[in-house]
Amino acid sequence: MVEKIKFLSENYEIEGLLNKRDKNKGVVVTHPHPLYGGDMYNLVVETIVHVYNIKGYSTLKFNFRGVGKSRGQYDNGVGEQKDVLAALSFLADMGMERIALAGYSFGAWVNAHAVIQEDIFVENMAMVSPPVGFMDFREIGAMDVLKFVITGNRDDIAPADAVKKMLPTWNPDARFEIVDGADHFYGGYLGQLESVLSSCI
Repeated sequence: MVEKIKFLSENYEIEGLLNKRDKNKGVVVTHPHPLYGGDMYNLVVETIVHVYNIKGYSTLKFNFRGVGKSRGQYDNGVGEQKDVLAALSFLADMGMERIALAGYSFGAWVNAHAVIQEDIFVENMAMVSPPVGFMDFREIGAMDVLKFVITGNRDDIAPADAVKKMLPTWNPDARFEIVDGADHFYGGYLGQLESVLSSCI
């Protein structure tokens, strides 16, 4: 059962959708760039949420500040990190002890900055198409919680070769999967993305 929820990030009211599956195990899923039309209804985000639901996770996806009915305005990824931390706290306050974090594109970039700068408990993290060809990842160092990374072999925003070069810095043990034929938006390849995600989670 999907439930509309709201939580506070700093003083901003943030809207989200919670699907309760497990009272102990949950995941926060973040969306692509707000300035390019990204929101929690993005089809890749929907696919990520769907797979985690199938795997028995409760899922929380939300709109970053300034998107949809979430208050505030775009904050260059800085305030958005606070939104991620607030979403994780929302699940923790529900009593969930095993919390994962997953993000697509800009969402993956925000998540990575959040986990390296804050002492937060995230059991594992997934990045789908981290936009290394479009955004600055130089500040991102070791992320022990990073378990797997997925991109498409036709993705010029998250080029597979560039992502692969960064993996030893992020986490050399993280699993890296490439969806053959997919570009950054996975048009026509959501089924393949779902299959790859299912094998990773």
